[in-house]
Amino acid sequence: MRPNGRHTAGASQLSALRAWAMGLLLLSAVAISPTTAKAAPSQAAATTHVYLLRGVLNIFSLGLDTIGARLQAQGIPVTVANFVSWSSLADEAATAYKAGRLKTIVLVGHSSGATALPDMIAKLNQLGVPVKLAIGLDSVFKTKLSTGAERYINIYIGDGPGEPVRAAAGLRGKLDNVDVRGSGVGHISIDKNEAIQRRVIAEIDAAIMRSRAPAAHVAEPGAPAAPRQARSAAATAPRN
Repeated sequence: MRPNGRHTAGASQLSALRAWAMGLLLLSAVAISPTTAKAAPSQAAATTHVYLLRGVLNIFSLGLDTIGARLQAQGIPVTVANFVSWSSLADEAATAYKAGRLKTIVLVGHSSGATALPDMIAKLNQLGVPVKLAIGLDSVFKTKLSTGAERYINIYIGDGPGEPVRAAAGLRGKLDNVDVRGSGVGHISIDKNEAIQRRVIAEIDAAIMRSRAPAAHVAEPGAPAAPRQARSAAATAPRN
């Protein structure tokens, strides 16, 4: 028997409709693609580099990878490495800074990576390179900051293995010890906690914004204190 003409026409129209709908879905997917919608990074972000130092064994600080990925999505270059690489990373950052490719240096470390931050800052300072911001997450050994970043934030768990960072005599730059005991985070989870991650990223974003303005003079020891600046964006970041 010959197929019914109306049935054949209906099937043809249905196939065409399906093809049109599929094409529309593909176009919609392209339109909302994160890659397509991503804004170009600002010049300040592009000339910033964030070095994230993991702790021992490279397996307990994977929250730093998440922070790094979020920063990269904002157009901010990052390097994630084990803390034992701090010296070679300092050399790399100094070379880029002196060549004019890098203007703003930010350091973030977790556990032993946080403990290594003062050493990395000291080496960069010796090489004539300033550090805009350093953030330590639960440094596990008594840490003393002898040379400073413009701002150093030590987020630690006061009733856990973390320690407050001590300021050496004559330290220049601002040091903040932030105790997050009672927030529900532990030494292994502090870098993975969503509120902590948002706070770290907010502090980095604020530092980049500050880098667009002329660098603030760091007062010599004993000089009159400058007026307190407005609270950073991280001060309003959610906490657990």
